[in-house]
Amino acid sequence: MIAITKAIRFCASHRYWCPEWSEEENRARFGKCVNIHGHNYRLEVTLCGEPDPVTGMIIDLKQVKNTLCDEVIERFDHQYLNEAIPHFRQHVPTTENLVAYLHEQLRDAFPGTRLSRIRLWEDIDLYAEWEADEPC
Repeated sequence: MIAITKAIRFCASHRYWCPEWSEEENRARFGKCVNIHGHNYRLEVTLCGEPDPVTGMIIDLKQVKNTLCDEVIERFDHQYLNEAIPHFRQHVPTTENLVAYLHEQLRDAFPGTRLSRIRLWEDIDLYAEWEADEPC
């Protein structure tokens, strides 16, 4: 079994805000993150599979790039996530929640491979990741 990782970048803004709470409660829980702010995200998607004996690839990398462009960049890049992604109108767009959402969107997007890991870097010193129960 071989693993490959494709990385992409996108820019997006958000705010931490729980609609059920008062402004005071949101500010007490989330501090300055209740203000609209942005990040230059780096998304890493790791896929596992057996290389095709003819091509030597587990998946066509152009397909991976096109899928990530359609499912992530086109939807997330230069967007205010709290409004652009309906899910985040009711869920706080933390890095953890973004990774869980991306997993749901991408889990069946790469036929013939197994999604092994999604790692989302919010900053150079912070990332959240989803990882499959079984390693590659």
